[in-house]
Amino acid sequence: VQLQASGGGLVQPGGSLRLSCAASGSFSSIHAMGWYRQAPGKERDLVAISNSGGGTTYADSVKGRFTISRDTAKNTVYLQMNSLKPEDTAVYYCKIWAAKDAYWGQGTQVTVSS
Repeated sequence: VQLQASGGGLVQPGGSLRLSCAASGSFSSIHAMGWYRQAPGKERDLVAISNSGGGTTYADSVKGRFTISRDTAKNTVYLQMNSLKPEDTAVYYCKIWAAKDAYWGQGTQVTVSS
């Protein structure tokens, strides 16, 4: 199973980025897809999750600014990030849950700085 994340980069405060993560390989039906982030010296924290029923969960710090979505046919999850702040700077990781297994992507760097 491979998760290929992309879309990170350098953006000014107030800007936007869209992350993508495509899952490929052999796995059971995906029932949830999500994003986590890890800033230097900190633990990896949940950003957002989308479950197969259409429900979503967001960290309080990103509510109203970030939107998670998924393309089930393409096994791809997206994270639209608007009104970015310097404190959003981190490595962003995607994760999928399929049956009893969970898989992580390799991470993509997001830097918010002027």
